[in-house]
Amino acid sequence: MKQIKDIRKTLKDHRGSLGEEYGLTEIGLFGSYVRGTQKESSDIDILVGFRRAVGLIAFVHLKNRLTELLGIRVDMVMKKALKPKIGKSILDEVVYL
Repeated sequence: MKQIKDIRKTLKDHRGSLGEEYGLTEIGLFGSYVRGTQKESSDIDILVGFRRAVGLIAFVHLKNRLTELLGIRVDMVMKKALKPKIGKSILDEVVYL
């Protein structure tokens, strides 16, 4: 099972290139890995922000790229798309890189 420190290191190492390629301005982790309650079957929850509007194809491509880089399934959410109730709980626990 992946450790949070390894996930953070991988994302930090690729943050610059992901920012250039996708216009990524923010990337953060939330969910079970941040809380330390992950299981072998858990995915990693990632919150992202973009410089400009991003289409569905680019969004899915980034999600797949992160899954490939991390070697674990990624659930990715755009910060702009957060609903008020769930958004507050995500923003309260997100750890930005």
